[in-house]
Amino acid sequence: MRRVAVTGMGAVSPFGRGVNELTRGIIEGRSAIVALDELADYGGLRTRLAALVPGVDGKEIARNKRRSMSRQSIFAVLAAGEALTQAALPEAGYGSGRYGVVVGTTISSLETSESFFADHLRDKSFTRMKTSLFFKTMNHSAAANVAHFFGIEGRLLAPAAACATGCQALGYAYEMIASGTQDAIICGGTEEFHPLSAATFDLMNAASFRYNDRPLVASRPFDRQRDGVVCGEGAGILVLEEWQSAKSRGAEILAEIIGFATLTETGSIAEPSSAAMQRCMALALADAGVEASLIGYINAHATATEKGDIAEAKALLGLFGDQVPVSSLKGHLGHTLAASGGLETIATIEMMRCGELWPTRNLTEIDPCCRGPKFFADIDKQAASLALKNNFALGGVNSSLVIRSV
Repeated sequence: MRRVAVTGMGAVSPFGRGVNELTRGIIEGRSAIVALDELADYGGLRTRLAALVPGVDGKEIARNKRRSMSRQSIFAVLAAGEALTQAALPEAGYGSGRYGVVVGTTISSLETSESFFADHLRDKSFTRMKTSLFFKTMNHSAAANVAHFFGIEGRLLAPAAACATGCQALGYAYEMIASGTQDAIICGGTEEFHPLSAATFDLMNAASFRYNDRPLVASRPFDRQRDGVVCGEGAGILVLEEWQSAKSRGAEILAEIIGFATLTETGSIAEPSSAAMQRCMALALADAGVEASLIGYINAHATATEKGDIAEAKALLGLFGDQVPVSSLKGHLGHTLAASGGLETIATIEMMRCGELWPTRNLTEIDPCCRGPKFFADIDKQAASLALKNNFALGGVNSSLVIRSV
């Protein structure tokens, strides 16, 4: 099995465009969550909160390329551009079939679909339908648009596993490079906010609404006063590359992916399983060949739901005890769904590179049911040479990555 390096990272997040904006927002302890008054127009929807990408309209992308892109595809292309610029992959390899794309979304563009059906259902006519509709709404739209925009002609995969999508994309890319089927892969997740996403969680009593008038304190992972998810949007894209290839061409290696696991818990399609989470983390550690005691930091999934946070806290305590620092970044970013795995992995790598750990925002009083893991309240000036990244999803999907600093 070949070693897998991270050589590029790109972000479009609720803090703005670029990895620097993402990390600066987190380091400064800010929240990107806002009150979205127009959500009041939707009957039965209690939440009025979202974490939206500011100032990105995609018009820098030529219209002949942009016409097949929804907002989430635009996010992915812009983030991929930043990652590829940093990685400086030889462009001669783009059309070789040895570079691939693995980019996923929770669901195809709801914004595009809603716009089409709002018009179509007036008279059930297709005469006004644009040819670009399918290309914006096909399930692999974001991945295909990234591949076409940059001319990447290797494997193309578009995983869709809700909140675990981004983490799975990175893990599948890691496995393809490690096994030798690809030499480099542009990978991650992307998401555009739509009220249906918020409504889905609200219907399950899992969306935050008690903080509608105080958006900055709304997302509270592991906190006793948490009341649910705040949905967000963005894209987190990384370039993974075969280690020796990166070394040979003098690329800057940002980190190394050394382990991955994903599994499905079939006891319930909606309820989180602490046992499955713990088993997934253990399998990722086994894949990496490292003991739990060697992990220096855990980036938790922790979406600020009652059951999800408790299940993950119990799984972390069962495997790591109270010795490993743990934090979630959803107090800063909200839950960016398919993008969360990519964005939060980028942030985890940046923590490892700068030798400090960033705490969970809005965690002021730990829920007694979540006590045990080593949560921390302030920036911790310690270096983590090994980190674990978790993402868990509805449908019983669990995923974990192991990352090593360089």
